[in-house]
Amino acid sequence: MPIIYNNVQNLQERVEAALADDFKHNAIETAQNTFHAKRSLLVEQLPMWEDYRDACKAIRDHVTENLDYYVREFATNAEAAGYQMHYAPTDIDALHAVLDIVEATGALSCVKSKSMMTEEIGVNDLLEEIGVKCIETDCAEAIIQTAGDKPSHIVVPALHFDRKAIAKLFREKRGYTGTEVPEEITHFLRQILREEFLSADIGMRGCNFAVAETGSLTIVSNEGNGRMVDSIPEIQIAVVGIDRIVPDLATLDVMMSLLPRSAVGAKITSYFTIDKGPRREGESDGPREAHIILVDNGRHELLGTPFAEMARCMRCGACLNTCPVYRHITGHGYGSIYPGPMGIVLTTALEGYEAAGQLPYACTLCGACDDVCPSKIPLHDLVHEHRKNIVAGGYNSPAERAVYKGAAQMMGHMPLYRIGTSKVGAFGMKALSGGKDTLSTQANWIPIVNGWTGSRDVDNLKTTQF
Repeated sequence: MPIIYNNVQNLQERVEAALADDFKHNAIETAQNTFHAKRSLLVEQLPMWEDYRDACKAIRDHVTENLDYYVREFATNAEAAGYQMHYAPTDIDALHAVLDIVEATGALSCVKSKSMMTEEIGVNDLLEEIGVKCIETDCAEAIIQTAGDKPSHIVVPALHFDRKAIAKLFREKRGYTGTEVPEEITHFLRQILREEFLSADIGMRGCNFAVAETGSLTIVSNEGNGRMVDSIPEIQIAVVGIDRIVPDLATLDVMMSLLPRSAVGAKITSYFTIDKGPRREGESDGPREAHIILVDNGRHELLGTPFAEMARCMRCGACLNTCPVYRHITGHGYGSIYPGPMGIVLTTALEGYEAAGQLPYACTLCGACDDVCPSKIPLHDLVHEHRKNIVAGGYNSPAERAVYKGAAQMMGHMPLYRIGTSKVGAFGMKALSGGKDTLSTQANWIPIVNGWTGSRDVDNLKTTQF
């Protein structure tokens, strides 16, 4: 599965590259400050905020505990509404379902609205391989696609671009001749995309929430492209994760009270759409046929583990908007389509420790993400759980295991502890520091130790005990 898009560089290399990009830092800092301030203001205006969070947690846990029931209920009601259902246990199965629909309909072009699940399974790569033109229609995703880049945020994918960079990109790749004024750039993109909407064979989208009681799908968006993708092409494909299901419209209301506030600091987004199948007889709008590909892709395997709590995640990005590590290493430092605290937990859970074992260490365990998560996911506890599993499973480096084994031996024997601290350790640190009371960059040549001394001073051990 293409969740991790950068396997060429390890975490340290990605972080070093991200730290060298001042523009990304400034963009992330500005966005974090803006979103967090707007969210905080709206939360203060909603006295029942914590009650909504508690309700969301209870609802999402209830669905997770009864997932098979709600999957069946949703599928039954969706089929009754006219959707053609496809079940995909894995990403490969989901891609086969897309391929079958494309081949059956003879489609040659596809317009897409923003969807994390289609990114997770790699739909764009598949369509490109089989010669189907695939156009991202979300403004930020269109920028990313034009640049051949990867998203840096799950809600604001082109966060690392500013108006100057976008105008320059469009001049080079799309023949844009206008100014750097955002309205002019978006008007230019709108003209291009309107032609794509009108000519596309397939409209492909994701889903924020799937309502089991009605078999309907929802899209939460600040752009009108989602409705264009839904209503103009004759064939509609919705790629939906099984963790998107809510029981009914009443519980959907709870989610919608939390999602926009948590994501972008707004009471409601510009567009909120509920779809219920293809067009009926006598209707003029909507697709001729509508498909839902219901994707598992490792979700069921998380049930019964501590990481089942990630099924509550509504992909709002609030944890990214408050994370101090994300602020500095940016989305690209993680090398995953899911960055930030939620990305650390989810990417590592789905990809495994061999592929993603470094990610849980891109976290200070400060717990700021827990405080803002609308679903009350204990993200920093789950990061810590990953770290414990990495050590217990022997996925950490041999050098680290040797150091901690030696430390355990020393600390378990008082004579060794005294020699190692007040004698060898104290005199060694004094010598390394050049006679100073603190050890700093002088020790940067020592592996493991330089992880501390590279960015902070360490008080030397004392020769006398207290």
